[in-house]
Amino acid sequence: MFDSLSGKLSGVFDRLRRRGALNETDVAEALREVRLALLDADVALPVVKDFITKVRERAVGVEVLDSVSPGQQVVKIVNDVMIEALGGAGAVPLNLNAPAPIPILMVGLQGSGKTTTAGKLALRLNQRMRRKVLLASLDTQRPAAQLQLAQLAERAGVASLPIVAGQAPIEIARRAMDTARREVFDIVILDTAGRLSINAELMEEVRQIRGIAEPAETLLVVDALTGQDAVNTARAFNEAVGVTGIVLTRMDSDARGGAALSMRAITGAPIKLIGAGEKIDALEDFHPERVAGRILGMGDVVGLVEKAAETLDQEEAEKLARKMAKGSFDLEDYAAQLRQITKMGSISSILGMLPGAGKLQAQLEAAGQTNLDKTMLGRQAAIIGSMTRAERRTPDIIKASRKKRIAAGSGTTVQDVNKLLKQFDDMSSMMKRMNKLGQKGLMRHGLSALMPKGMMGGPRRPF
Repeated sequence: MFDSLSGKLSGVFDRLRRRGALNETDVAEALREVRLALLDADVALPVVKDFITKVRERAVGVEVLDSVSPGQQVVKIVNDVMIEALGGAGAVPLNLNAPAPIPILMVGLQGSGKTTTAGKLALRLNQRMRRKVLLASLDTQRPAAQLQLAQLAERAGVASLPIVAGQAPIEIARRAMDTARREVFDIVILDTAGRLSINAELMEEVRQIRGIAEPAETLLVVDALTGQDAVNTARAFNEAVGVTGIVLTRMDSDARGGAALSMRAITGAPIKLIGAGEKIDALEDFHPERVAGRILGMGDVVGLVEKAAETLDQEEAEKLARKMAKGSFDLEDYAAQLRQITKMGSISSILGMLPGAGKLQAQLEAAGQTNLDKTMLGRQAAIIGSMTRAERRTPDIIKASRKKRIAAGSGTTVQDVNKLLKQFDDMSSMMKRMNKLGQKGLMRHGLSALMPKGMMGGPRRPF
């Protein structure tokens, strides 16, 4: 997410931080590079102009040029202005302060991920908020759209409105609201039809449905990958029917970030949710300050902790920690650890939440690790899965003939098996050194005491 923009901005800020003092020319040059980076990320031109003006007004002041660390101060100003552009600090929640059944209207162009988002939202409201949700497809244009939503409802564990052939969208909307009142649903999600482009017919249909349902939320679903087109779509829908919130899909694939930065300024409507993956539970709140942190290479540690708390099995994690502390960690435990990591999503999305992620990604690409999810986790899980229980519990017994068998069974090479065993051996050695040193020893010698010999020039004093 935002890899391209983050990488360019990180380069600008690294050069600023290295300077002991700044003058107005230094700031102007840095802002020119920031402007080019934002334009290259497909941020709308009026948004870029406003952004640069605000940063310049604050950055050229005495408090920056005379501060102890002027480069760091400029980064803070850019961060503050970016948070404002994204909508201000804190996520904007869905408006559910209305009498039940609460209608939520999903609008957008065809192919934006609207129907999938409706299913994700239903799951979220049902599981997290314990609301009784009814999904209703009003899309009579796209073949099998109603059947797709019914299947998503089944996966999400919520009800879907029975399909009646030949009904018009307005009739379906009325039937959905009547069914919701009669069967005492808390929330009705109305998935409207999309079009390949914005047209008068689409807008008129949405207006009529809004008049019948009187939704508490009208959520516009836009594909972040379409960049400037997503902004134009948002503007058109907002002017025609009024939008109370925006859902950006495919944010996990958007390396530029232009749509996210432009959306609030252009429409005035807040980004409330983001789609961050293909799984039905991959729908997240939009936190402007966290997104700004990721764009500027500061990471999103809070988001990472929350994701871990939601997905990881605490009992399993504690069991692994106890075994690691005792030094009795084996390949079965290593496989369990891999499963825990994959529950949190793709490795690239996890790395994106770490501070300095842009540099880390660049190093991985330079090392040829451009697709960690498939090349590392999948391969290692297959290798461990091809071992016998005895081999997983006692890796020392794995010699040449066993390695050949494991490689053949996992569809990998003996070299891959050796890499996994070496990685596991390094981890085991580190744990043994940690247990041997204890807390006082670690404080005395620092992390260098845990590293293999020669890697950090041997043990040295901590910084």
